[in-house]
Amino acid sequence: MQACIQRVRRANVTVGQQFVGQIDRGLVVLLGVAGSDDEIDARLLAEKIGSLRVFDDPAGKMNLALADVAGSVLVVSQFTLLSDCRKGRRPSFTAAAPPERAEPLYEQFVALLRRQGHKVQTGRFRAAMQLELINDGPVTLIIDSQSLR
Repeated sequence: MQACIQRVRRANVTVGQQFVGQIDRGLVVLLGVAGSDDEIDARLLAEKIGSLRVFDDPAGKMNLALADVAGSVLVVSQFTLLSDCRKGRRPSFTAAAPPERAEPLYEQFVALLRRQGHKVQTGRFRAAMQLELINDGPVTLIIDSQSLR
């Protein structure tokens, strides 16, 4: 699984004109599921993201985790994170899991974050979405679940 994590002041995701997910202070997680990913990847990534210390303490150092700041998470599926742009001008997405395999792992990832006690909002799987956010810092991190094994 590939995750692009952004620390935000607020964020929302819409489908058409309808808000489907909205958070204030917290993390936006753009999540891509690879064809080789499994439940272990979902668990390792949820554990890592749920405990990342990326929020500033009173001294201005990134020492606080999501729970320490009563933050929320907005998880949005994004298969394009698995793109391969090495050849030609059109990205290849063959590394991305097919939707029927990716959606259960996406849902498991969300459920694992909720089990950790985090407030989680989501986009809508397989929908064309518009994501609006205010990146705080900016702080943006990329994590590959394979690096956590």
